Amino acid sequence: MSFYQQHIVPHLVKLAMRNRELEPYRERVLAGAEGRVLEIGIGAGPNLEFYPACVKEILALEPSAKLIAMAQRAAGKSSIGVKFLEGSAEAIALESGQVDIVVMTWTLCSIPDALRALQEMRRVLKPGGRLLFVEHGQSPDASVRKWQDRLTPIWKHFAGGCHLNRPISALLEQAGFHVTHLTTGYMKHGPKPMTFLYEGIAARD
Repeated sequence: MSFYQQHIVPHLVKLAMRNRELEPYRERVLAGAEGRVLEIGIGAGPNLEFYPACVKEILALEPSAKLIAMAQRAAGKSSIGVKFLEGSAEAIALESGQVDIVVMTWTLCSIPDALRALQEMRRVLKPGGRLLFVEHGQSPDASVRKWQDRLTPIWKHFAGGCHLNRPISALLEQAGFHVTHLTTGYMKHGPKPMTFLYEGIAARD
């Protein structure tokens, strides 16, 4: 891992995810969390303050040791127990059927093998478990998609592997999830290639 990826990108991630415009999305998505939760890519822990009291435990998966250190400080302010798992979403170090909920917010874009990661998320969910998500991805507008495809090869080198053009709904279905609720649209502010969002719930079964 390069110096830039190891030391600079974690701070860029923390800064980007502190955007106040993201908070309403976090509140809506996390309102559905309960029981034992696995959060994919906890980053510096911006979601922790939004978890409801019915969550019993948060398993916080994160590949960056630097971001885990940042998130541990945020976890110290949480009334919910947080256990950190340093590792990749493509190989989650849990037995099958261990969690009630998986949470994924602005994370799938940067996972190298997104489909494999989603299959792993589905594997660790209990029967009847759900994936709660908000992700940016491929736009339905041809002109925006063209720019997403053009920018992604360059963008991902400077933004921690972030892909602008991933087809979120299609990937969820390919991984075996059943999308039960989905809202899509552009954020109010920011360039369209970077702000088309998929927000919803996907069932394991």
